[in-house]
Amino acid sequence: MADSDEADTLLGDLHPYARTLPVHTALPARGRPREEVLGQLEAMAREEQQRWERGQVSGTYYHGGLDHYAFLNRAFGLYSHANLLQRDLCPSGTKLEGEVIAMTARLLHGEAPAALDPADQVCGAMTSGGTESIFSAMLVCREYGRRERGIAIPEVIAPTTIHPAFQKAAHYLGMTLTRVPVKDFLADVEAMRARVGPSTVAVAGSAGNYPWGLIDPLPALSALALEKGLLMHVDGCLGGFLLPFVERLGYRVPVFDFRLPGVTSMSCDTHKYGYALKGTSVVLYRRPALRRHQYFSAAGWQGGVYASPTLQGSRSEGLAAATWASLVTLGEDGYLDAARGIMTAADALRAGVAGIPGLRILGQGTTFLVALASDEVDIFHLNDFLTTRGWRLNGCQDPPAVHFCVTLPQTRPGVMARLVEDLRAGMAYARGKQGEPPRSGAMYGLAGTPDGQAMLEEGMRGWLDATYEP
Repeated sequence: MADSDEADTLLGDLHPYARTLPVHTALPARGRPREEVLGQLEAMAREEQQRWERGQVSGTYYHGGLDHYAFLNRAFGLYSHANLLQRDLCPSGTKLEGEVIAMTARLLHGEAPAALDPADQVCGAMTSGGTESIFSAMLVCREYGRRERGIAIPEVIAPTTIHPAFQKAAHYLGMTLTRVPVKDFLADVEAMRARVGPSTVAVAGSAGNYPWGLIDPLPALSALALEKGLLMHVDGCLGGFLLPFVERLGYRVPVFDFRLPGVTSMSCDTHKYGYALKGTSVVLYRRPALRRHQYFSAAGWQGGVYASPTLQGSRSEGLAAATWASLVTLGEDGYLDAARGIMTAADALRAGVAGIPGLRILGQGTTFLVALASDEVDIFHLNDFLTTRGWRLNGCQDPPAVHFCVTLPQTRPGVMARLVEDLRAGMAYARGKQGEPPRSGAMYGLAGTPDGQAMLEEGMRGWLDATYEP
């Protein structure tokens, strides 16, 4: 357990329940009573629910309310046992997934491409989350490059702020991902243009990017894609289900979706601001021919004919049912009200930060995510202080920063005022810690050198090992 103990100190205690609940390392000789088992599960759930219900956790819990999730759990339970791979037995899955995809496409102006070219009909697939949506789009880029352009190792060019899921996909798929430094926290389109070469098949940008919550200059990236004959992916996993409603509220939101003629694919997480259960996302394509590059089929297998549209084989229809239920019960008015509350809270946070000397917001965007930095104190001392007050912000690097992603729990009265008050007190604390190493900044300090990165990556792998230990 030494590696586990070391990992626990790296990113928190992974095994708190080992001290209070039985640990199972083998099947019990006799099955335990259901009520006893449910009691233990409920105890853990109550303990962890307290951490996010107060609204002090950045992102993570894109929560539509306990009543909403009780309703979604009922919808999930009706289909939890059903397998979407078996459409002859579960034709309801075709209705549910097809309508989720269509509603998401319409939200992102999926009707626009056909107005320019009738051959373009936006289509898509449901996936297990943003990583699989991005993975699927990268697979399409690879297969398009190999089959239609004869490129053995296709390249995708993206800003350094692009989500690590792109790196993960390139690693698994044997592709090249060229990450180009950003300019003013946004994709540097001219620098990306300079990197386009004979193996380049696509460019990618974010709406918004995870570190700073900003929308890349996607109209310029669209023009580059059209000029060079490239595919273009927009990662809207974070903002795709919120930004359309923020735009309707009158905020300035750059065009980021299928209204741009160069956009050929998008990812959008329904399990974030779509308020569905965790484990759902949508990947969209400008035309069906692109989506077909995502499919896998095996006609000559002894077990029969096999075909699968996504990386997963068997999938629970319960998630599709719960996602569909979330979308159709909230409707446009429900999502608009949620966006209004989120942006009101984010605006209050921005206004409060403006009155705190030494603290500044990174980037010029006005979205639901506020990234904070300081030229006067070590920002991670501030983060240490906030942790003692029960807050959980996300640490960022290059430059050192923390961010707070506003979700529905933060729309409750007083939450943002409390955060602003604690930020002010935290700056005073950080000024008193000048010259001392901050606890929460240790990992980012390691990441600043190649040797440090190697040490950090080894530690992260140890942490992952520990997440699978009882």
